[in-house]
Amino acid sequence: MSKLLLSLVLLWAAAVPLGAQTARPLAADPALEARVLEIAHELRCLVCQNETIAASHADLAIDLRNQIREQLLAGRSEREILDYMVQRYGDFVLYNPPVKPVTWLLWGGPFVLLLAMLAWLWTMLRRRRPDTPALSADEQRRARELLETPPT
Repeated sequence: MSKLLLSLVLLWAAAVPLGAQTARPLAADPALEARVLEIAHELRCLVCQNETIAASHADLAIDLRNQIREQLLAGRSEREILDYMVQRYGDFVLYNPPVKPVTWLLWGGPFVLLLAMLAWLWTMLRRRRPDTPALSADEQRRARELLETPPT
């Protein structure tokens, strides 16, 4: 049994490198690749949403980088490429979207949510505070007597 297990482990270890992909070379023009990455750092990965397409390994990010490369080769400027991406995917594709009425929720939403949560917390804490009922005259007299009487 142990020989069979050892054989399977060795077979698996030998097969793992077969499935690995080879690294693709960068673009023939390093200056073009640098411009692609510069533009890609300004765009958000629509799959990961918390990464730029320059940092993402998602298939969509790779496709968008290829699209940027093709548009640069076609002679489009950085501004034209960014405008094209915004036209196609909306302001959300920009890693730092502009502040305008359409994006107010993106910029102000976290602050509004924070204020709402603080107001809720304040309300909950105020409700938990025990209301101390006022003592009647008899209860006050009895409390004074108990406090003034020495223990026996």
